[in-house]
Amino acid sequence: MRILNRHRWIPLIVAGVTLAMGAGASVVRAQEAAAAPTLEQRVNGLEAYVNNVDPAGSKIVGVAGPGHNAWIMASAALVLFMTLPGLALFYGGLVRQKNVLSVLAQCLGIAGLVTILWFLCGYSLVFGTGFGSPILGGLEKLFFKGVTSAPNTTYCYWVSENVFAMFQLMFAIITPALIVGAIAERMKFSALMLFMGAWMLVVYFPLAHMVWGGTGLMNGVWNPDAKIPAIDFAGGTVVHMSSGWSALILCLILGPRRGFGREAMPPHSMVLCMVGTGMLWFGWYGFNAGSALAADGIAATAFTTTTLCTAVASFTWAMIEYLVRRKASVLGFCSGAVAGLVVITPAAGFVDAGAAMLMGVLAGAVPFFACTKLKKMLGYDDALDTFGVHAVGGTLGALLTGIFASPAANPNLVSDAYAAKNGLKALAEAGTIWTAQLQAIGVTLLLAIVGTTVIALAIKAIIGLRPTTEDEVQGLDLADHGEEGYILAIK
Repeated sequence: MRILNRHRWIPLIVAGVTLAMGAGASVVRAQEAAAAPTLEQRVNGLEAYVNNVDPAGSKIVGVAGPGHNAWIMASAALVLFMTLPGLALFYGGLVRQKNVLSVLAQCLGIAGLVTILWFLCGYSLVFGTGFGSPILGGLEKLFFKGVTSAPNTTYCYWVSENVFAMFQLMFAIITPALIVGAIAERMKFSALMLFMGAWMLVVYFPLAHMVWGGTGLMNGVWNPDAKIPAIDFAGGTVVHMSSGWSALILCLILGPRRGFGREAMPPHSMVLCMVGTGMLWFGWYGFNAGSALAADGIAATAFTTTTLCTAVASFTWAMIEYLVRRKASVLGFCSGAVAGLVVITPAAGFVDAGAAMLMGVLAGAVPFFACTKLKKMLGYDDALDTFGVHAVGGTLGALLTGIFASPAANPNLVSDAYAAKNGLKALAEAGTIWTAQLQAIGVTLLLAIVGTTVIALAIKAIIGLRPTTEDEVQGLDLADHGEEGYILAIK
């Protein structure tokens, strides 16, 4: 009987549980309804994504946008393609046959070394903000701590931070690799690797933070507290001036190649040089247009200006050669193209098509003079014209950016949120951004020249910079790497 009476309660218990579950489900549905984005929030989110602006208030904060993410991933790959294999082949073709592998090894070694430093501390020192410093970022992102697929909205609203970090890593890789051109064929591999590691810590990381970091001294577009409201779209100061001026100092400390000025040292393969140039031009679209950090209208502007300036500079350099020497060389076309890419880099997303064309003419003429006249006048052995193209071209581009930058091309120049607070807006409206550019040029020169001098002299005193005379005469391919670039079998 007790068992039967107990069973009478079962329907009542089931009914009670059912009512409780139904009430709970109603509460959950009510909470979900309250949390669901409204139509207005959905529209706001879509507009923010399309316009590449802050998605606040749209219920999709902290979510990467697939289109923008895809473009920056592709751009990162393009920038790496510039170094490996673009720059490696460009420089490799210009050296003598016995040193071609040394250039390739140096580019590969730098890629690995810089990646390690970037993961350990470089990304944090450049793009962290923990110090609140205008010179260095912070330590909060050491070992990529917190660097996930969510965007870091200090720099971009719709790109995953890990993608952003990889994109910026590619810039960090190619910058020291550019220095290789000035000291090609005469610096031992161990000394070069040690120099590059120290140079990244002393020169590149601080300079990159100053120009691009959220609290950077010279970040006129995105830091409302920037003391120098300068602009640098994709690296005129950070990449080209820093590497170019450092290259000059390093080649002066090293001294000239054995036999420089007494024996001919022609490029061993202009075919490789031309192939490398094409790869650099192709990859540079990721370098410049990718620096918009979105697939938007500013990226489209950078893509257009990069094309125009590069093509005009290549043609201008070769035509000047034809007027002076009655021959337009392939080397001239290649050098002009690279000079055009360098000059437009800081301006790519800030100027219009007309300005890009004029900059192309100047990019073909001024570095031509530096590479053919200035080098002979001063007698330094800049083996592959890194100084003449990247230092001179980068400095010229940084200055011309301040002259030709237009709010019509990039509204960020007159943003009330940032530019109005640090003075960039006033400079843009008055057409005097070039004054801030001169200040940024001065800071870059000081850091690159002093930093390079100290590092190079220290390494020279500790382990030496140059190989032995025998190794240099034999070639660095065999001396440093035990390999030859070409082995021709005779049957």
